[in-house]
Amino acid sequence: MSRRPPKPQNGAPDRAPVTPVQLSKAEIEFVRGLVIYQDPHIVALNKPSGLSSQGGRGQVHTLDELLWAFAKPGKARPRLIHRLDRDTSGVILTARTKPAAGFLGKAMMARKFAKTYRAIVTPGAPEPAAGVIDVALRRDEQGREAYMRVCTAEHPDAETARSRYRTLADAPGAALLELDPETGRMHQLRVHLASIGRPIAGDARYGGALVVGGHAVPRLMLHAAALIFPHPSGGEKRLEAPIPADMAALIGALGLG
Repeated sequence: MSRRPPKPQNGAPDRAPVTPVQLSKAEIEFVRGLVIYQDPHIVALNKPSGLSSQGGRGQVHTLDELLWAFAKPGKARPRLIHRLDRDTSGVILTARTKPAAGFLGKAMMARKFAKTYRAIVTPGAPEPAAGVIDVALRRDEQGREAYMRVCTAEHPDAETARSRYRTLADAPGAALLELDPETGRMHQLRVHLASIGRPIAGDARYGGALVVGGHAVPRLMLHAAALIFPHPSGGEKRLEAPIPADMAALIGALGLG
């Protein structure tokens, strides 16, 4: 599930580092190949599964660092407006300028963004087939790992969380859902679906199946398919990212297409 990067008090995304990250030619070509839309104000990308949005570990550059591929000499890179989990694929939005970042950051905080996801869940469609999960979540730190847990609204660490879901297709042992999170808590969709007994396939952290219908699940089957938001120059913008090949293949193999 997506979540916003830390922000200063004015609601604008975090500042770009002073020193640019040095990228290889292959990395520059790779991240530029992810672009699904760009204009003077924003750049939107189709993030692949396995790429950390920000703050990743190890030697591989995060998407936030790869954004230096779009920076003009002496200028800052575009700024992430929100995040996607490392293993979630799909639409992610960045701002090219500080005014655009401030505008979009405030719009995000005011919940003027609408996000739509696709997910494969097991062991079948939820009951009812469409509905709302309105269950508070709390953060649970375990060593270097962070989890989200369902909790009562009265818990001192409770954060309100609300997710809408709709079944698009149902087959023996699995279902394809459309998801619309109304709030943006870390791992929200993953934990909410697990809480109703329909974990997302490939989500080992929250009990998702790693094999479905005899087919291996290559990764977390969660994709940010569409994003609607107010554009800094006026009006509303809708961006879509096609379902990646590995997820489309599993949808077809399970008869959910």
